[in-house]
Amino acid sequence: MHEVTKSAIDSFNKIENPRHKFVIQKLVETIHRYIDDVQLTQNEWEFAIDFLTRTGQMCHGQRQEYILLSDVLGVSMLVDEINHSTNIEQTPSTVFGPFFIPNMPLRQYGESIVVDARDQQAEPLLITGQIFNQQHQAIEGARIEVWQTAENGMYSGQDPDQSVANLRGAFISQADGSYAIRSILPVSYQIPSDGTVGELLNYSHRHFWRPAHIHFMITAEGYKPLVTHLFLKGDEYLSGDAVFGVKERLIVEPETKIADTEFAHIFQAGQSYQSIQYQFVLTKDE
Repeated sequence: MHEVTKSAIDSFNKIENPRHKFVIQKLVETIHRYIDDVQLTQNEWEFAIDFLTRTGQMCHGQRQEYILLSDVLGVSMLVDEINHSTNIEQTPSTVFGPFFIPNMPLRQYGESIVVDARDQQAEPLLITGQIFNQQHQAIEGARIEVWQTAENGMYSGQDPDQSVANLRGAFISQADGSYAIRSILPVSYQIPSDGTVGELLNYSHRHFWRPAHIHFMITAEGYKPLVTHLFLKGDEYLSGDAVFGVKERLIVEPETKIADTEFAHIFQAGQSYQSIQYQFVLTKDE
């Protein structure tokens, strides 16, 4: 071990929290070992600093380039695997992604998240199901935050032509744990290529595509938060997701339904629609 490495590690000896001390000292040790292993040049170090600086400069309230970088490096899914791999009863989690926007409108049972007129022309999608715990007991009052791309493959906040609340919203599960969300089918899309992550993927000759999916973040008092997606069966990028986020149990197959009188009354729609039914299972917070 180099003397400077030992000195740098030891400089954090006074951290009082044992876990924090271990994590920081291990990080310093690992970075130093990597630099020594690859014999990093001065030019390479300066490029790395510039790359990380520009990554930070791409971040703002509606975009997180660092999360995107973590995603394409597989780091996000590794953290997910370490923290959730032993809980096979809970609905699988996956990457959070860089395009979540907080404080979106709270919507009623069965309300549409489609705000912009151009997306209202698409075939409607109805997502229904229930929120359960591991004992298959319904969870009332769970907050279900949902967001997805428009038909042009872009999220609001990313696309200046979309209303910020378009294809976003929060729902509350009912007494029987049920929820209902009206939307449109998501599409496959390319992750942003205009930042440092784009530079990295282009240099690596990697593609930018993610399979069609809908994001969910579900929270309930007394339960661990769940961050996940629902992916559409048959999408050509399921086996090659640019951020490695697909899990088999999250793949769903929409069914074509013909609107009946009850559907038209509850959901104010009289045309054919696509239907997804999915039961989410949360884990109690011990």
